[in-house]
Amino acid sequence: MKYYSSKTIFYIIFVALFFTACENDNADNDKDKMLVPQENTKVRIPKFDGNAAKEFIAKQVSFGPRVPNSEGHKKCKDWLVSQFKSFGAEVIEQNFTATTYNNLKLNATNIIARYNPNVKERIILGAHWDTRPFADKDPDPLRQSDPILGADDAGSGVGVLLEIAKLLQKNPIPMGVDIVLFDAEDYGDDGGDNAESWGLGSQYWGKNPHLKRENALYGILLDMVGAKDAKFYKEGYSISNAGPLTNKIWKLAESMKKDDFFIDEPGGIITDDHYFVMKNFRMPMTDIISMPAENFGFGSYHHTHADNMDVIDVKTLEAVGQVITAVIYKQSNKEFLKENEY
Repeated sequence: MKYYSSKTIFYIIFVALFFTACENDNADNDKDKMLVPQENTKVRIPKFDGNAAKEFIAKQVSFGPRVPNSEGHKKCKDWLVSQFKSFGAEVIEQNFTATTYNNLKLNATNIIARYNPNVKERIILGAHWDTRPFADKDPDPLRQSDPILGADDAGSGVGVLLEIAKLLQKNPIPMGVDIVLFDAEDYGDDGGDNAESWGLGSQYWGKNPHLKRENALYGILLDMVGAKDAKFYKEGYSISNAGPLTNKIWKLAESMKKDDFFIDEPGGIITDDHYFVMKNFRMPMTDIISMPAENFGFGSYHHTHADNMDVIDVKTLEAVGQVITAVIYKQSNKEFLKENEY
């Protein structure tokens, strides 16, 4: 947030005013210090509210599809920025122009919400907030060219992170936390061999980060984390490039009785935002992404018009949200990853 003669009387008044001002300044400083605990302060892990996260998802869906260049995208961006600010974050709007695989120019924005921005030691929490511009997997051929609502694929990760932002405001910690909502993730060429057509916002951020690499400990990406019967296997790139972090998260989930969701087995390899962050920013980042279908495929609603509020499940949101909340607060309390484990 940081005198009996006229001359003597003037001097006395001046001194009194000076010390009064100092006392007021000190009071303000003390008040600010209370908002951010001292470095060695341990903070209890707060309870994550899955119902609140679901309401945040419903609000995003109410704007309609959030495809870059659309009215729903603009309205949702303004709402997200205002929400983070209302939760006490310093917000950066990282505007950029991206070119899609089919040569369309997108006016996009990565939204960055910072807690304790002056603290060097930080972790990154990410999700993408844009939605798929076409329902290319929909069973109805007549609707395959229409954009989807993306309740799970975009909305769920953002909903969880908004609720975590609220918890960070109400239960402050001394560590730095950056929430990064990547834009233009889902405009990729599905079925093509161009991996670089995906994750345009994370590619831009990775090459134009808002912080120095040495200040970032690690990152966690949330993608499709709200559907009923979700299964979170250990994603391939997360194992190979962020193994210690990935293993620690899944062990923590097991200790919290969330292993029905967090399956302690290798899963598929996904080209997601974490891939481009690790490639360009060189920071280990784990992708928590649901792969419940055979051969680690996505849910039947994926990239269809069935990806609406009907697929969202509070228990899934609570499982993911509570585990990630525990990671954040344990890391701040020096009870999660050690310096030589990142």
